Amino acid sequence: MLLAPFRPKRFPLLLCTIAVVAAVTAAAFCKANKTVPVGAGVSAVEGEIKLPVIMYHSMLKEQKRQGKYVISPNTFESDLQYLHSRGYKTITVAELVSHVSYGTPLPAKPVMLTFDDGYYNNYCYAFPLAKKYNAKIVIAPIGYYTDLYTKGDADHATYSHLTWPEISEMMSSGLVEFQNHSYNLHSLGARRGASRKRGESTDAYAAMLQKDVGQMQTEMRDKTGYTPLAFVYPFGASSKESDQILKKIGFRATFLCTAKFNIITRDPECLYSLGRFLRPSGISSRQYFIKIGLG
Repeated sequence: MLLAPFRPKRFPLLLCTIAVVAAVTAAAFCKANKTVPVGAGVSAVEGEIKLPVIMYHSMLKEQKRQGKYVISPNTFESDLQYLHSRGYKTITVAELVSHVSYGTPLPAKPVMLTFDDGYYNNYCYAFPLAKKYNAKIVIAPIGYYTDLYTKGDADHATYSHLTWPEISEMMSSGLVEFQNHSYNLHSLGARRGASRKRGESTDAYAAMLQKDVGQMQTEMRDKTGYTPLAFVYPFGASSKESDQILKKIGFRATFLCTAKFNIITRDPECLYSLGRFLRPSGISSRQYFIKIGLG
């Protein structure tokens, strides 16, 4: 029996408000954790690879909606063109892990393009451009919102998140990889993202991470047949114990919001607490990439 579509009258307004609050709090927290980026002058010794990771979030056409965490599709296309013209090749987490673990060769100038939160507009705008330029992208959705929008009110560029069928479609292209951004830890309060609360015991903290992150791992595996290799910290918020706990769960890499280049070796430890450069709107591709050291 077909059920009526799930469309509460104020649902779009509520979720749009949540998205705005999340973007503002994320900006504040990531700004507090920002470090000075290492520029193009850094030279890796033999056997080391310098890997830049670019951090995107939302993508919308309306200029009035663009800002620190929202860029235009044209900006993303320009970024892809710039990177290609400079000889950079996009890679996935799986390729990175394979290089570290087995020595699988990486491109001479690798770059990783990540998208946090799993917005529908990634499917609407970023996915077609990835196919157009044969570029690989890595998306880290929030499981709670994927479940929510799979039930109804999906496919609104301004506020919806990806559904499970859309995730499966993107994965089948071979160009889009998905990683874990928690099931429902994308909030700031007594706990900042996946960080440890004040006064929380190590055992209680580990149990919390295992439950939430494990739920997302299980859903990804059940819905897509794929188990994520990496955990992307919401807001870049971590604790001194978190990487070790995530290793025990089975994660091979973790990502922060810290602006820095990553020096990749054959040591598996180099894949934890990887840095990323936030891509805001309002600056051309050439200016942005020169600013972070990819001139």
